[in-house]
Amino acid sequence: MFLELIGVIVAGIAGAGVMLIVSRLTGGRLPKWLVPLAAGAAMLGTAISSEYSWFSRTSEAMPDGLEVVQSVESTAFYRPWTYLAPYTDRFIALDTEGLRSNANDPDLHMADLYLFRRWGTVQSVQVMVNCLTGQRADPAGGDGGAPVWRDVPPDDPLVRAVCDRV
Repeated sequence: MFLELIGVIVAGIAGAGVMLIVSRLTGGRLPKWLVPLAAGAAMLGTAISSEYSWFSRTSEAMPDGLEVVQSVESTAFYRPWTYLAPYTDRFIALDTEGLRSNANDPDLHMADLYLFRRWGTVQSVQVMVNCLTGQRADPAGGDGGAPVWRDVPPDDPLVRAVCDRV
């Protein structure tokens, strides 16, 4: 986040500098208000570019064995361009190398998920998947109780990703 802020500031300085050079080359005939306008446009363009490239940069930097199984696109009223082209601000990655099967029931599998979100820390979560019934459950939470199974749609990306790999 800090490096992106520095990048936006540098882009603003560069945009203002380019406009100052263009103004000098034209003999000072351009209005002076174009300099801060160019700085602001460069800063806004850099911030937008950073938002739209976050998902690809982050997913490409993941270690081997992690695979994106679901992504969430976002829009916001204070970012009106996102209604034309939504951007991905969070996604779920599955650790395909860490899948574990239950010794007593071959249809039950434990999977490690990593929840990525823009401007947030990565969270790790374990889930259980029943490939026979197509259900998913979070582990009991350490209290020794039984997990609560949830019915999910047949096209659930997490269940499909786990069951396709085992």
